[in-house]
Amino acid sequence: MSSGAAMAEAVVPFAPKSNSKSEANDQLDRAGQAILGALHRAAGAAEANYQQAVEMTHKLSAQLRATEDRIRQLEATVRHHEGKADRAERWLYQISMAIEQKFFGGENNRLSQNQR
Repeated sequence: MSSGAAMAEAVVPFAPKSNSKSEANDQLDRAGQAILGALHRAAGAAEANYQQAVEMTHKLSAQLRATEDRIRQLEATVRHHEGKADRAERWLYQISMAIEQKFFGGENNRLSQNQR
């Protein structure tokens, strides 16, 4: 049911003054009941919206915690591989220096060859 239809049901048409007090009281009671019914429906809808928001908040919080954990794991992996890369670079430098010294006579020999 649309909210417009619900409002149409809740509206009590204006009636001319009646001679009977009981008829006026009946109309007043119907109007009061209609208003209370609309209020209860609105409260139910608000509660349902609230529960949906709470459930979504819990779901998103769990996803956020899982994502933060994954980020920490990935950062640790990156640090591990950075350390390995640094060690590999130091070994490559040490190996290149050893090759240069063993096969090319070191830094002094290379400088003298470049001057020729």
